[in-house]
Amino acid sequence: MSDLVQVGLVGLGTIAETHLAVLAERSDVSLEFTVDPHVEQPPAFRGAEPPHYRGLSDALEAHQPDLVVIATPTNTHAELTVEALTSSSASILVEKPLVADLTSSSRLRSLDDFVDVRRRVFTAHHFAFSPEVDWAVELIGEHPEWGPVTTVTSAFHDPYAPKGEKAFASYVSSWMDSGVNQLSMLSRFVEPTGLVSGDRRMDGGASSWATFAHRSRGTTGTARLRSSWLTGSSSKETVLAFGRSGVEVWLDHTSMTGFAAQGASLLAAHGNDGRTPRKLAHYRPLYQSLLSGDPDPVLGFDTTVTLTELHSAP
Repeated sequence: MSDLVQVGLVGLGTIAETHLAVLAERSDVSLEFTVDPHVEQPPAFRGAEPPHYRGLSDALEAHQPDLVVIATPTNTHAELTVEALTSSSASILVEKPLVADLTSSSRLRSLDDFVDVRRRVFTAHHFAFSPEVDWAVELIGEHPEWGPVTTVTSAFHDPYAPKGEKAFASYVSSWMDSGVNQLSMLSRFVEPTGLVSGDRRMDGGASSWATFAHRSRGTTGTARLRSSWLTGSSSKETVLAFGRSGVEVWLDHTSMTGFAAQGASLLAAHGNDGRTPRKLAHYRPLYQSLLSGDPDPVLGFDTTVTLTELHSAP
C-alpha cells in the first residue's frame, strides 16, 4: 500500500460507525468513497462528505482504492468480495464472518490462482484484538509452568431478542454472530481442531451450544461455547482452565478486564480505564495490525478458512 492508504467503505450500518471512527483517527488513511444502496447521504468524514455510490461497481470504476472495507450483511459478503477481487487490485477487509457457508468459502479459495485471495482478503476478527485477550495471551506466554489449557468455557450473551426478526435479518443467528467471535478469540490461546457436539440452532437460532476439541502444548482439551440472545443485557465471559496446575484465567469481554487465580491466590489482574468504548478498543489494534505491512495471521485468509470450517461444521 502507498503511504496514504485510500479506503473505500461498503455498507453504512451500525458497525460502519466504528470503522469510520477508527479510520478518521489515522493520519495515514483517506476515505475515497462509500457505498450503500439504502443510504442517500453518507456520513461526514473529517468534516466532509466522501463520494457516495449505490453500487460497488460504480465506485470501482471511478476510484482505485488500496483497501476496500466490506461492512454489509453476511449473506452479501461473498459476492462483494469477489467483485472487489476481480474489479480492483485492492486489499479487502470483510466483517466477520467472511462467509456464511463452506460453499462460499470454497468459491473464494478457487480464485486464489487468479486474484491472489490469500494475500488480499482479510477478515475483521475483532474480538481477537480485545485488550483483555492481548493481556491474557502475554500472561500465559510468560508462564509455561502452568501447563496446557485443558478446558475453556465461554459464554456470549447479547440482548437481541426484543429486536425479533430484525435481529435475524442483521445477524442471522446467535451462533453466526457470536460463534466466530468465540472461535477467533479461542485461536489466540489454543488450536481448535474440530466440533465434538452441540446444537447451534437452539431457541430457533437465538441460542447455541457447541463443544470443540483443541490442542494446547501437546495436550488435547475441550472448549465449551455458549451464546444466546435471551438476556437482559450484554455479557461475555471466558474462563481458561489449566488442569495440571489448577490455574484459571477469567476474562470479562464486556468490561475488558481479567484475572488469573490459583486456589485462594490471585496471581495477576487486568483493569480498564473506562474511557475507551469496547468496539474502538478492538478495532484500533485491528487496523494497526492490518496496515502495518505484516498483519496478524488471525486476520488472514488461511485462518478464516479454518475458522469457517469449524464454524460451519455439521
